[in-house]
Amino acid sequence: MSGNFPKNAEEARLDRDATREELTETLEALGQKLDVKTRVKENVDEKLDQATAKVADVTNEPTAVKFRQGADAVRANPLPVFAGVLGLVILIRLILRRRNS
Repeated sequence: MSGNFPKNAEEARLDRDATREELTETLEALGQKLDVKTRVKENVDEKLDQATAKVADVTNEPTAVKFRQGADAVRANPLPVFAGVLGLVILIRLILRRRNS
């Protein structure tokens, strides 16, 4: 195992610096994966862009404009929308449980 240890102070410093760099990269990658707020926002933005494009393709211009305005409102403050969707999911589950009982 002695082959893995640095032979002098310079090798030790280089090894330390390389290890720090690797740890920094790993922590940054983990931070991005754990940044749920940013990931959700990116996902919402992508879905809203797709929905806005589809609405514009199948409806008239005034309807598409109103949908775009609604999408922008959701982008500005997505928390109430998520709370509403979560509440709806819980309500549906409760109704399904009662029907199955």
